[in-house]
Amino acid sequence: MSNPREIADAMQRAVSVFTRRPDKGLHDDVSARARWQDDTRVVATHATGTTVESDMPVELGGTGDRPSPGWFFRAGIAACATTAIAMVAAEQGVVLERLEVEVGSRSDARGLLGMRDAEGMAVDAGPASMQVEVVLHAPGVDAVRLNALVVEGLRRSPMQGALSGQPPIRVAVSVADRPAD
Repeated sequence: MSNPREIADAMQRAVSVFTRRPDKGLHDDVSARARWQDDTRVVATHATGTTVESDMPVELGGTGDRPSPGWFFRAGIAACATTAIAMVAAEQGVVLERLEVEVGSRSDARGLLGMRDAEGMAVDAGPASMQVEVVLHAPGVDAVRLNALVVEGLRRSPMQGALSGQPPIRVAVSVADRPAD
């Protein structure tokens, strides 16, 4: 287990820098690049070279042998929330012995298929609802304080913020002259 004090110290150093230079806080995040392989299989690559493969379930034309992009979306939200909560705990001097975050959603697959509902309206492809369940344990810390810690962690979670704030999305399309190598 890492030392929460090291995390808190790193956070304090960053706060000190951003207090003096607020402009340093705003930065471009590392892009994720996804490349279609075939059928519904896609490989996403991080700048470090780390890759993740996704595919759709059999019912939607995939092989079902890889997680779907929607699962990676939920996994990203869960990982980001877990990280933010752990950081808040470290900052507050709370020593966690357990922290798990599960993110679920309820979606209507008709939206992905371009279908319309009974009234003729396009079905939304995004989740209709999402749930976040947090389980944590910190010896000697009461439930009220832990709940407040979770609320603050979720407030600071960038992915949670993107969901609630719905930042504008700029789309650029380029038509390639040839297939990829």
